[in-house]
Amino acid sequence: MAGSNVTALFRSSTAHSPSYFTLNRAGGGAAGEIVDFCIPCNPYFPTPAMFERLGDSLRDILTYYPSSADTITAELCQVLGLNPQTVAMGNGSTELITWIDHLLVRESLAVPVPTFGRWTDQPMETGKRVDMLLLPEARGFELDPQSFVQFIRTRGSRAAVICNPNNPDGGLLTKQQVLSLVDSLQDLDLVVVDESFLEFADADQDPSIVAEAVLRTNVIVLRSLGKNFGLHGVRFGYLVSNPQLAGRVRAALPKWNLNSFAETVVFMLKEHRQEYAESLQQVRRDRQEMMWRLSQLPGLTVYPSQGNFVYVRLPEGADGSILRDRLLAEHGVLIRECGNKIGSSSRFVRLVVRPEQDVMRLMSAMEQVLYGQRIPAPAPAPAPEPLAPMLAQVAPARPQPQPQPQPQPVMAAAGALPPMLALAQQPVAARGLAPAPAPMTAAAARAMTAGYTSGTPAVDRLVSQG
Repeated sequence: MAGSNVTALFRSSTAHSPSYFTLNRAGGGAAGEIVDFCIPCNPYFPTPAMFERLGDSLRDILTYYPSSADTITAELCQVLGLNPQTVAMGNGSTELITWIDHLLVRESLAVPVPTFGRWTDQPMETGKRVDMLLLPEARGFELDPQSFVQFIRTRGSRAAVICNPNNPDGGLLTKQQVLSLVDSLQDLDLVVVDESFLEFADADQDPSIVAEAVLRTNVIVLRSLGKNFGLHGVRFGYLVSNPQLAGRVRAALPKWNLNSFAETVVFMLKEHRQEYAESLQQVRRDRQEMMWRLSQLPGLTVYPSQGNFVYVRLPEGADGSILRDRLLAEHGVLIRECGNKIGSSSRFVRLVVRPEQDVMRLMSAMEQVLYGQRIPAPAPAPAPEPLAPMLAQVAPARPQPQPQPQPQPVMAAAGALPPMLALAQQPVAARGLAPAPAPMTAAAARAMTAGYTSGTPAVDRLVSQG
């Protein structure tokens, strides 16, 4: 896509990256040339045979109405071993976030940042106070549950959300930590645990709290089928909670909110459990290999991740928006620059886990843009230990996991950098690459005008500066 104007699309977006289709139109149909490290998906599922089957059914899928949401939900619950009365399916997890906010969040919501943008933007758009706890970079953006509970008590928040693993850093709490946290917040109106990326975690035992959530009166667990299956365009997600909460959300959802593509995929799942489990294992292996390779680049900090993405701090002086634009324009590689995430900055990028051949293309491109030359290839990464198959809510119950040691960031080896650290050692303006200031989101602007504060001065400065 070199020579196109697609990079300008990122400067006009304040919350999310441009869609594949927007990039394709702007690039004259060249989006297929891009290696996408931006959109978190599963590159190994559905299988080619499943895609072929979907293609054969395309005329019927596009022609006919889908079945009711109750029918599709019942099939999903049969696959996952859930009670349909405890489940509500939405047209993507974002639809469910919207209805959770409208129906169940009253005056305020607490959330650690950085995190998935809809958990901060959606409540602000409806006039709620959003209390944001800044995750400490010095601790690898690790969430301390006790500190979060204390923050909620200090601010008087009435609802709380955590993403586990968190997006964009991939930090993970153990199952016992999450249960302890939600039980410490029994008096709140609502506690949401967003498990959209949990299927990609390395845990040998099921780390989900789905089974426990249905027994609690104020807990919702959110899951995303689109992220797990690599089918963002289908738009399907689900929540699990006690029947009363799930019923309130189901009653508010529009008729036929699930499309025929979603129905077709859900009814295929039963036949493809093994392929799905194998795809998750391969993503985990790819993540270990990718993190190791990235950690070899001088000046990069690679944070431990349990998602299908890796959070990276760039070398001193490097700007993520410039790196993103040059990678796309010069190398056809798309990454997620995190300067528009509250609690993050342009020093950070999120890189989706992809197969080895794609990672090698990313590495080559980053070496040339950041350093002006190739970095000598390191010795092969150690072989990953075998991982147990994991298919949420399908495997039989197993013993509780033991607490894991606290993760530490993976730092590249110290030493002299190559002579051409292009973005860190040369004045940016001299290269004609001065970054444009990121515009403030509409929701943030309204919140600041109304005198909004997060309770954390550092976050307020981030929001006020856009």
